[in-house]
Amino acid sequence: MRAKTKKGLAPLSELVSLKNEKALITGAGTGIGEAIAHRFAEAGANLELVDVNEKKLNKVKEDLKQYNVEIGVHKVNLSREDEIAALWKKLEGKEPEILVNNAGIYPTKSFLDVDAKFLKNVMDVNCNSVFWMCQHMIRSRLKKGGVIINMGSIEAVMPLKEGLVHYDISKAGVMVLSRALASEYGKHGFRINVLVPGGIWTSGTKNVAKEAMKFKPNIVLSGIEYKMRTPLGRMGQPDEIARMALVLASDLSSYVNGALIVVDGGFLSA
Repeated sequence: MRAKTKKGLAPLSELVSLKNEKALITGAGTGIGEAIAHRFAEAGANLELVDVNEKKLNKVKEDLKQYNVEIGVHKVNLSREDEIAALWKKLEGKEPEILVNNAGIYPTKSFLDVDAKFLKNVMDVNCNSVFWMCQHMIRSRLKKGGVIINMGSIEAVMPLKEGLVHYDISKAGVMVLSRALASEYGKHGFRINVLVPGGIWTSGTKNVAKEAMKFKPNIVLSGIEYKMRTPLGRMGQPDEIARMALVLASDLSSYVNGALIVVDGGFLSA
């Protein structure tokens, strides 16, 4: 926790600031990851941005120049443990204080059609990569502590859409992993929490919607059901997740550890 004022309370501007800290964000080329990068840069954090799409990463880096922070970009296939290890080797001696495991894939496929190769890829990207990223982060900062924010999903709490069993179990794994690590490594100075987004309107979900309109009417129906069930009656925006990520990354949440922070417009409570 940062220094307190004479009144015993740190000013809000100091609590929310990420100045002089470094954050590593995966899946930073688009959507929620890009939005988090913008908010963290605005808060003063230096960034290490990771994505499999280098072109998109470079565009985000260009967009973030206005914040005058240091930005590194890294093309990494997070389904490969060796590429994750190479990334952390590259960052040795300048490891981030904040890790955001945001990257994930969202392919739909009937449970009965899922084969071993398909399932392995989903688990490697969505769950196993988070395991390895957390392991490297904790190992590199075991005597210093840090902040880890992992991305869950309401689908792992209350499955709604058909054809996402593989996705649901991958995100459930992330959520259990996060809480186990929070329990075990809180005493080492780590705060490890999970953001649990509801339906968020990103380029990825837009593409799914376009495909569904043509070939998968059941997905269209589930989208309608989601909106009808959600008290706020709409999809969320990436920045609405990014703002909560900033809260979890900053000293605003200095006593928050092992929490599942749901940002879903009220879907799970309806």
